[in-house]
Amino acid sequence: MSSYDPKTFQATIFHDRPAAFAAGTDSPRAYLERCLAVIDADEPRVRAFAALDPEGARAAADASDARWRDGRPLSAIDGMPVGIKDLLDTKDMPTEMGCAAYHGHQPTADNVMVAALRAAGAVIVGKTVTAELGGAHPGPTTNPFDASRTPGGSSSGSAAAVAAGMLPMAIGSQVGGSIIRPAGYCGNFALKPSQGALNRGNRQTTSMSTHGPHAGSLADMWQTAIEIAARTGGDPGYPALRGPATLPAAARPSRLIVLETQGWAELDDTSKAAFEELLAQVTAAGGELLRRADHPLIDAFEQATGDAKHVASAITGWENHWSQRDLIDRAPDGVSARAQEVVAAAEAMTPGDYEALLLTRAQALAAHHACAPLADAMITLACPGPAPLWPGDTPGAPLAPRPTGDPIFNYATSLVGAPCVSLPLLAVGGMPVGVQVVGQPGEDARVTAIARWLNENLTPVSLA
Repeated sequence: MSSYDPKTFQATIFHDRPAAFAAGTDSPRAYLERCLAVIDADEPRVRAFAALDPEGARAAADASDARWRDGRPLSAIDGMPVGIKDLLDTKDMPTEMGCAAYHGHQPTADNVMVAALRAAGAVIVGKTVTAELGGAHPGPTTNPFDASRTPGGSSSGSAAAVAAGMLPMAIGSQVGGSIIRPAGYCGNFALKPSQGALNRGNRQTTSMSTHGPHAGSLADMWQTAIEIAARTGGDPGYPALRGPATLPAAARPSRLIVLETQGWAELDDTSKAAFEELLAQVTAAGGELLRRADHPLIDAFEQATGDAKHVASAITGWENHWSQRDLIDRAPDGVSARAQEVVAAAEAMTPGDYEALLLTRAQALAAHHACAPLADAMITLACPGPAPLWPGDTPGAPLAPRPTGDPIFNYATSLVGAPCVSLPLLAVGGMPVGVQVVGQPGEDARVTAIARWLNENLTPVSLA
């Protein structure tokens, strides 16, 4: 692809197709074939897919054709081609989790989110590449705008497939920053829902993981999420995603908190200048911006999440290490050295260490909630500047700590279970840099409404 410019980039979208399907001027099968043509052309370069099932997708699209002809679509996403991150089980394609130890693993049932998409009439095209076990060890996927750069992770293939125009939507997952960061690096819209708002099915091991959509438009992002929620509800013990049946109406924010996170000190000057230029448009439109120096409660939240990177990573490492140790013991050569290092670090922890981390998380959640009366939402970057170059590990040298980029702008919001929407509003050096809107848990629709206003009323910023 050529250099990225958010002012002119045209993503693949679906939300304008149902009217054409109903009128008979387009069809799900024809739409699918257009997507498959892009996949055929670009997959050798982008490598977004761990598995493809074009014939199964064609059969599903033909069934959708018949429903639209009969005036009986199952939902507003009936006929939408989608990709599924290869951490989520699919009964008709392998689920290998980017891990050699799972090579050839074929589930016998769908993850609940996949089942919900099928029930809504969506067309499952393939499994998108994940970093190994949803961690930091990268798969083969490249950034569609520069093949020498990472697309982010761990939802690498989902982000890249949407950015390359292969699909209008793909499912990702996040524990630290695996939905929002790759969306930022690839110029996608994405929703990291409130913790527990979309049922994870059999993937309940970690207390901070969420599933959510990458999409070429806000409308497709929201429509997918709300259709899933209507069929699955939330995780056990959590309320489901709530909101209107279609994209929420744009809501102009009167006041936004500019969240720095740990990432601000590490951000490059050009990305910082681009973000500030965008924020100036919010002020020019009459919105008020609050920063940590403007109110003690904002500073308290910044301080409470000042070590979010360690806290979130250690919590997740502890929660995962039992099952991953079993996997390593069964197939030591099938798990990367990078993943094995994470397990070893978790095994050095004690239950008391974990409980102390949970207390820190609870304090961060309380500090976040205390900020709720101050503003309509928070705004920050989705990623620390453009996607970094990734030439691969150097034999004999220490492993690169963050080959899929740094989730440093995502840990704080993941820690408190906040809903986040990533918007493709910046470009730096011809590469996407996302901006995220952050709300209180349960405010997914409100955050999406504010994100819609920002997307429709701010001019994207591009800096060399």
